[in-house]
Amino acid sequence: MIEQPHDDHFPRHLASDNFAGIHPLVLAHIAACNRGHAMAYGDDPITARVGQAFDQLFGTQVTSHLVFNGTAANVLALSAFARSFGSVVCSDFAHLINDESTAPERILGMRLIGLSSRNGKIDPSALIEELRRGHGVHHPTPVALSLTQPTEVGTVYSPDEIRNLADIAHAHGMGVHVDGARLGTAVASLGVSVPQMLVETGVDVVSFGGTKQGIMCGEAVIFLKPGLGADFPHWQKHGLQLASKMRFLAAQFEALLTDDLWVENGRHANAMARKLRDAVSGMPMVEIAFPVESNAVFARIPQDALDTLQRHTFFWPWNGLVRWMCAFDTTPEDIESFAAALATLARR
Repeated sequence: MIEQPHDDHFPRHLASDNFAGIHPLVLAHIAACNRGHAMAYGDDPITARVGQAFDQLFGTQVTSHLVFNGTAANVLALSAFARSFGSVVCSDFAHLINDESTAPERILGMRLIGLSSRNGKIDPSALIEELRRGHGVHHPTPVALSLTQPTEVGTVYSPDEIRNLADIAHAHGMGVHVDGARLGTAVASLGVSVPQMLVETGVDVVSFGGTKQGIMCGEAVIFLKPGLGADFPHWQKHGLQLASKMRFLAAQFEALLTDDLWVENGRHANAMARKLRDAVSGMPMVEIAFPVESNAVFARIPQDALDTLQRHTFFWPWNGLVRWMCAFDTTPEDIESFAAALATLARR
């Protein structure tokens, strides 16, 4: 008999929304779909329904595919633009260039180029400067622009900012990809529709997050332009990302998309981040580093406070700062307890 773990084995942290569990509605829907047999490799009715749900969400017919993880979603999405002499341009803060090891280079066979950014967002002038660089065949040809929404520091591109960058990229023959691992927090923050943010701005392909938005395992790759990514099933198999029991990946997304649960999860996580910002921003030992526009708070705190504070609630140091990340299951009590611990340290 498997011993049931005590609650204190799994305390909530502020380290990452990857640390959070599975949303109860998602878990219940997996169980509800766990009956009988279904065709494998995505030829099942649940996966078909998820494809229709993505069509409805984006307000147009899109092509959707499900993979296991975010690195695969980003790399395989960018395969639509891959050329052996090409490069992918992204923010210098992007997960793609900082946290995915050499997977992009290995699978895509292209160089990643990080551009200077303002509060995590690519500066259009830096993109234009990069596109003017090079010496013909001696320099990699930029073939794709990758944006992160929200950014790695929790800021959010407006639709106009996305459109401006996409127009620059398209004018130079580049494709436009959006890494939307936490996309629901951006939608909740801006209060705009998915078509307004991604379709009308000219985005070509989206990595639509699942794991950070409340499911157990899985991400979606959504091609917005007809014909783009037609070879994706081959890249998916070649990239070790074709699930045989696809219906269980699909079941999670079906639950996530129902009644905009993914946006509601993002709205709650954002609210907890704002609550944390408001609770700590008046403390003399805390300096908020970036605008809090989604579910992350980045701050500077004294180095000698790190160990004590991490014993109370675990979080990650981040390039000389600290990152406090809220999730769909972060509670007001979690925030109040952490802020009280920080206040105690400040008084000392």
